[in-house]
Amino acid sequence: MEKKLKSWQGWLLFGGSMVVVFVLGLCVSALMERRAELESVFNNRRTVITGIEARNEVFKSDFPREYQTWTETAKTDFQSEFNGNIAVDVLEQRPEMVVLWAGYAFSKDYSTPRGHMHAIEDITASLRTGAPATPEDGPQPSTCWTCKSPDVPRMMEAIGVDAFYNNKWGAMGDEIVNPIGCADCHEPENMNLHISRPALIEAFARQGRDITKATPQEMRSLVCAQCHVEYYFKGDGKYLTFPWDKGFTVEDMEAYYDNEGFYDYIHKLSRAPILKAQHPDYEICQMGIHGQRGVSCADCHMPYKSEGGVKFSDHHIQSPLAMIDRTCQTCHRESEETLRNNVYERQRKANEIRNRLEQELAKAHIEAKFAWDKGATEDQMKDVLALIRQAQWRWDFGVASHGGSFHAPQEIQRILSHGLDKAMQARLAVSRVLAKHGFTDDVPMPDISTKEKAQQYIGLDMDAERAAKEKFLKTTVPAWLEKAKANGRLAQK
Repeated sequence: MEKKLKSWQGWLLFGGSMVVVFVLGLCVSALMERRAELESVFNNRRTVITGIEARNEVFKSDFPREYQTWTETAKTDFQSEFNGNIAVDVLEQRPEMVVLWAGYAFSKDYSTPRGHMHAIEDITASLRTGAPATPEDGPQPSTCWTCKSPDVPRMMEAIGVDAFYNNKWGAMGDEIVNPIGCADCHEPENMNLHISRPALIEAFARQGRDITKATPQEMRSLVCAQCHVEYYFKGDGKYLTFPWDKGFTVEDMEAYYDNEGFYDYIHKLSRAPILKAQHPDYEICQMGIHGQRGVSCADCHMPYKSEGGVKFSDHHIQSPLAMIDRTCQTCHRESEETLRNNVYERQRKANEIRNRLEQELAKAHIEAKFAWDKGATEDQMKDVLALIRQAQWRWDFGVASHGGSFHAPQEIQRILSHGLDKAMQARLAVSRVLAKHGFTDDVPMPDISTKEKAQQYIGLDMDAERAAKEKFLKTTVPAWLEKAKANGRLAQK
């Protein structure tokens, strides 16, 4: 009996091994077929591309499916409970933000982002970039173009990275003309994923990491991390730098900035040295469960799609909530309604704290101005300003990240809660300063119930800002485009 059992076990093991070999054989066969298919595409490309090709249309003939889905980033037809791909005036919705950014360009104009195809159009139309009449004019450096176009790595190669950053935004208007596209993430010759901007490579190097050792799955996030991160413009040359030297957390980056003695602007009301967060999407995503489990940005924002028996990545980069059947449900078995409501629940809870923090922080800035007006000294206001800086950094870090309340809900709640605590501490510290100057009543609050009232309160002349921008869009921008066409920077349509 024992002999027969061993015999059956042997056959089972043998049979199981054969099944494994068979399955592995199928996988290898499929990979070989896919490799042959890709080699066929590259060996028979209609358009031979060498160097940095910024014109996205040039890739269309060889990669029609990827190109077609990329063009769909121009759509503005999706709206979730809180966001979508439509430009929404956030300052109109939450006018306290005007006060929080008093003295900074974001107080003039801030809308929710649209898709990649709108990148050039939106930065050009934004009041934040001003209305430069000459290449040496305007409020912003050329570094502001960095994440908007594959023309950026082309220009960096042509004139050097330092020279690219150390210019005015208006100086590059006739060169940066193609929206975010193919060459930003792919090597044009072989379409491998690559890092086209130096800041990410440099940040890795300062951490002692070699980005060339990144796995293919890691690269499916790192190409996004070239832009969807926190960064700042370092030094007089406005050199784009990621503040990752001490780590990814809000406290790590704050310590880095404190050590550098850096601030983005001095607040017009409170005089606090403010840090303006950009959009630390990659960093916050790494702190959440999906990032910790190795899920990449592309897994959720560029899910696979099948068409005519061909499987490819959908280049219509958008919210996963717009395509739950191809994103969330590839791993989760719950219904679309359940999964959507799970996301909304996290967003609603984070927004409860966010709204409270914005209200208290706006009051802290206004009360600090009141204290200065009452004769407060720099020594008396030192702790107040430090607390306001810390509170606003946590607020901005928490809200500037696209999808942060989903990517890492616990971390976002922690950051915003600490920000609310710092804002309340700042208000308490201001009250002590005011008491020293004989004032113990409530500080009178201005009417900032609308964007227009808030902008008027902080001293903005919005009619002049809009008039200048309108003239710029009618005169300077068309001249930029004509010159770009003449120089072959735009594909002929």
